[in-house]
Amino acid sequence: MTQEVAYTTPSGEPLDLVLYKSDYCFFCHRVLGTLAGLGLEISVRDVNSDPDARATLVREGGKSQVPCLFINGTPLYESADISEFLQSQVKLRED
Repeated sequence: MTQEVAYTTPSGEPLDLVLYKSDYCFFCHRVLGTLAGLGLEISVRDVNSDPDARATLVREGGKSQVPCLFINGTPLYESADISEFLQSQVKLRED
């Protein structure tokens, strides 16, 4: 499923963002809190309720660790790194 890119980097590069998470993961909730605080709405896939999401995470990212934010297809792990990226590098695309 392809979604329209709604976000860019500060320099205007388009961002396709997909967050893989688990409802049971404290660090995932930390990232979800960052998203909510920034008012960002991105695709979110739960690896516990969606077996395809888990398979995609392992196939594309190489491991099943969550949270994992795919940025234009490249995985970024660790909640602090993800939150820092969201805070510093993501802005609403201006059309």
